[in-house]
Amino acid sequence: MGPRRRVMFPFFGDGIFTQEGDAWKHSRELLRPQFVHKQYDDMALFQEVVDNLISVLPEKGTVDLQPLFFRLTLDTTTAFLFGDSVGSLGASGPAGESTFASAFNTAQDFVAKRMRLQDLYWLVGGKRFTAACEEVHRFADQIIDRNLSRDDKGRDSAKYVFLDFLEKNTSNRTELRSQIINILVAGRDTTACLLSWTFFLLVRHPKVLVKLREEISSTLKGSTEITRSELRHMNYLQNVLKETVRATMLPVGGGPDLKSPVFVAKGEGIAYSLYAMHRRPDFYGMDAELFRPERWEEDLPMNKDPINTKWGYLPFNGGPRTCLGSE
Repeated sequence: MGPRRRVMFPFFGDGIFTQEGDAWKHSRELLRPQFVHKQYDDMALFQEVVDNLISVLPEKGTVDLQPLFFRLTLDTTTAFLFGDSVGSLGASGPAGESTFASAFNTAQDFVAKRMRLQDLYWLVGGKRFTAACEEVHRFADQIIDRNLSRDDKGRDSAKYVFLDFLEKNTSNRTELRSQIINILVAGRDTTACLLSWTFFLLVRHPKVLVKLREEISSTLKGSTEITRSELRHMNYLQNVLKETVRATMLPVGGGPDLKSPVFVAKGEGIAYSLYAMHRRPDFYGMDAELFRPERWEEDLPMNKDPINTKWGYLPFNGGPRTCLGSE
């Protein structure tokens, strides 16, 4: 893990992204059950948030969707975690959500810069970073207090709330807040970036957009509501998302032939480029640089080797730390 814990701890606290060993294993076992389909099969969670997104889009002209997608995923993730959305896209969110969202962005920017500096992370920080972290923690505590203080009459018994489960299975308040912030970061950024890149590519590949529209139209048959089962059966949509994620190198060895062993000292950090690996022609074909969702319906070159099949496509990492929220 190297300096990652020290780099991220002021913001993330003691959660799954800053832990190793038994503590990390405990967090993963605690969080894993919360990402099974039954916990979020109800698509109503997304309906109000998507309606809010559509309502803020201008009828004419151009619009920068990425900031809106970050607000969209912040709202959906807080709704899942806390039982209530912070409402950053609408006017119905709790007081202070604008300050929270701004502090959240600031803290993450600092963490990203500190991560790039590795052992020199301490050069980046100061009062602004500390203030942003404190504001995120304060707002998270406020939401936790409000939700946990409600009596059973004020709760929707049919509605799954991640916070309720976590509160019953964590040892103290600080741990509860840290786990919430860790999952909040994961749920917000990854999906917002995927949505941003998907729209970026679709408008530049009109034939793909037309084909995707046709699949959605034929599946929903005019309905304005959608189920998770219908989503899972939209094969071309899945291929578009896979291709988007791919379009974002594993080390092959040392020596002149690139096949000799590579010495890696204990505790040494290793970096690899998914951008490069996901564009390897020996994995994805000679047109690997192109956006072409149809490739996922073909027998890709990487599928000829079981190791490449398992490790040649890593948008959600691999091994024990495979992303819990990949679906």
